[in-house]
Amino acid sequence: MNHLLFTLVTGVGATILMDLWGVARKPLFGIAPPQYGMVGRWLAHMTIGRFRHDAIAKSPAVPGEHAIGWIAHYLTGIAFATLLVGIGGPAWVARPTAAPALAVGIGTLVVPYFLVQPAMGAGVAAARTPHPTAARLQSFVTHLVFGFGLFAAGRAARFMFST
Repeated sequence: MNHLLFTLVTGVGATILMDLWGVARKPLFGIAPPQYGMVGRWLAHMTIGRFRHDAIAKSPAVPGEHAIGWIAHYLTGIAFATLLVGIGGPAWVARPTAAPALAVGIGTLVVPYFLVQPAMGAGVAAARTPHPTAARLQSFVTHLVFGFGLFAAGRAARFMFST
């Protein structure tokens, strides 16, 4: 089995499931999907030496920020799948199980809580948002869904590449 292809399918599949959850939140709970264009804006501003913003939405727009954000979002999903495959090793690739995938999914909360949100002006773990507890819960559930996606996509990739 090609481990690189397995990891790519797992990361992309998990990220797609996470995005489907983001879309489903609107009709189910009235919660808008994440705005990855803001991530693209943040990343694009890094090229001119600006790493932190008081409020990313008030920072000047950057051409291509939506594409930059979405590409970064999927590359991050692949990177986290790589982490899972690295932690789980050949045994997890041979037989993906839920516990390590869910642990990695929940563990990925470190990135938005302590890097992305503070750098984009939302504070540590969304502390500067209007409803920090709700924002934290949304992030937690979304990353839990991502963890489940790692498991489901890993199982699907295993099935696809087992021949």
